[in-house]
This record gives sequence, structure tokens and C-alpha cells, in this order.
Amino acid sequence: MPHTDALARLWPASAVSVKAGDLELRWIDDEVLVHLAELAGRGIHDPEVMPFEHPWSRGTAEEVARRVLTYQWGIRSRVSPDAFALEFAVLHDGIPAGVQGLTANEWPVLGRVTTGSWLGRAHQGRGIGTRMRMLALHLAFEGLGAREATSGAFVDNGPSNAVSRRVGYEPDGAFHVAREGVAVLHNRFVMSRDRWESLRGDHATALGAPIEMRGVGGFSATISSTPRDN
Repeated sequence: MPHTDALARLWPASAVSVKAGDLELRWIDDEVLVHLAELAGRGIHDPEVMPFEHPWSRGTAEEVARRVLTYQWGIRSRVSPDAFALEFAVLHDGIPAGVQGLTANEWPVLGRVTTGSWLGRAHQGRGIGTRMRMLALHLAFEGLGAREATSGAFVDNGPSNAVSRRVGYEPDGAFHVAREGVAVLHNRFVMSRDRWESLRGDHATALGAPIEMRGVGGFSATISSTPRDN
């Protein structure tokens, strides 16, 4: 049995992927992880800004790359019937461009996922951020049966806020979050299942190719089903 098949049998999360045309979200194996770590080390944002609550992207190229490695190694095991954290490599034309995450807590009760992501600077400003979020939402709602999805960004993170609005999230308030010792407003966005279903056609047009999901059935069997609404 090939190594990848054995891994998928023992750890179904490793087989999950979603793809449309030249863009794919898939499991971060160690080979891809090294490329992603080096990509992050080359820079994600201007030095004077900080889009993340925890400033992991500050430091030398090696320091940033090692943080990516240790974070991804540590998060792989966070899959249970009640909660999960899925981190996907974003591949554009087969080249690692960034990371797209989906996390859930109290999954069988809430049926809610939260998205988070980053792109290497060479891949920014090309529409990839919007399309990878659409793929993540398709996986969450169509693949996993999510009830709602949330996302957020600091008020001064223009590109991330723009992606959420472009994809069709609705504003859900703002609250202060500590960032490098300062309280900064953080916008929250929400996408209900009903709203996502109303936007599916727009997303399909924007993606420009049929959406292919793999490994979702095996992964779904490892987490609890979301509850039906009363």
C-alpha cells in the first residue's frame, strides 16, 4: 500500500483537498511545509504593519520559517469528534502560495467554522485570497455540513477585510484585541448557510472551474455530525 494511502486510512484529515482549476487546498505534508516556511520567511507584509494577533511573522527569515514549521507540526493532531483544526497548503499552479485554515470548536453543538489564512507577498494582489476563501467555504458548507462560518481581521488590515466583503460575509461587529501591547479594533464577519447557498452561483463564476473535493467522507466519519436546527 502506498504511503499516502496508509496515512489517509490512519489519519483521514491528510486526504482532504478541494480544488478548482489552477487553485488547490490540500494537506500540508513535510515537503510542502518546508516550501511554505521558506515562503513566509521571505515576507508576508510590510515591516511597519502587523495583520496577526500573535506577531509570529516578525523576525529573521529563519526565525519566521521555524515558527511556521513548529506551528504546523503542533496543530496536525487537533482533530476530534468535538473540535478540529485543518490547515491546508494553498497551491497555485502547483506552487505553494500560502496557508488556508479551518477551525471548529464545539462542532456538534455549533456547527461553526472559523477561517484564517496568509499568502506570500509574491502571490498577493492576484485574486488568490478571494478564491481560496471561496474554496474553504465550499468545503465547510458543502463538504462538512457547517451551519455558519466566521472570519475576522484588524480594522487596518484592508486586504483581509476586502476579501471577506467580496466573498459575501456580513459584518458582525468589532471588538478590541491586544496586538503588540496595544488594543486594536478587530472586525468580525459571519456567513450563514442560507447566505452561502444564495451566493454559490457567484462563487462558482468567480472560481471559473468545477470544484472537486476529495477525502471529505473519510474525514467526516471522524468528527461528529452537526445538529439539526430545532
